Amino acid sequence: MRIMGLDYGSKTVGVAVCDSLGITAQSVETITRKDEHKLRRTLARIEALIEEYAIERIVLGYPKNMNNTIGERCKKTEELKAVLERRTGLPVILWDERLTTVSAERILMESGVRRERRKEHVDQIAAVIILQGYLDSLSLRAEDEY
Repeated sequence: MRIMGLDYGSKTVGVAVCDSLGITAQSVETITRKDEHKLRRTLARIEALIEEYAIERIVLGYPKNMNNTIGERCKKTEELKAVLERRTGLPVILWDERLTTVSAERILMESGVRRERRKEHVDQIAAVIILQGYLDSLSLRAEDEY
């Protein structure tokens, strides 16, 4: 089963997909948004990627506050979830994404990516971290069933 991971931000959307076995997540691209309130092009690109990779499920980063409360960004994410489910017919899972951007920045720094280049990759790496966390949880659940 192919699964897509999304890191949804006000200006960009990081995209990752898993391999056909559902074991590892790989970065795909960062979709740049011209206006936070307009999603038409962003949704069209996500739908094209769903078609290209034969995606069956979407994992959408859910940006809870550090104290586990839900803020404005979570509400926008819930709205995107509803739109994605309606337009694609696919299940969309909200996945806690706290500290994924911090982790992505750290990975890029440790990989030697220059500061000015990090911004163009951080959302993709965050999407990979979100999706990999979800994939790991699935494998742990499968192990618990044995």
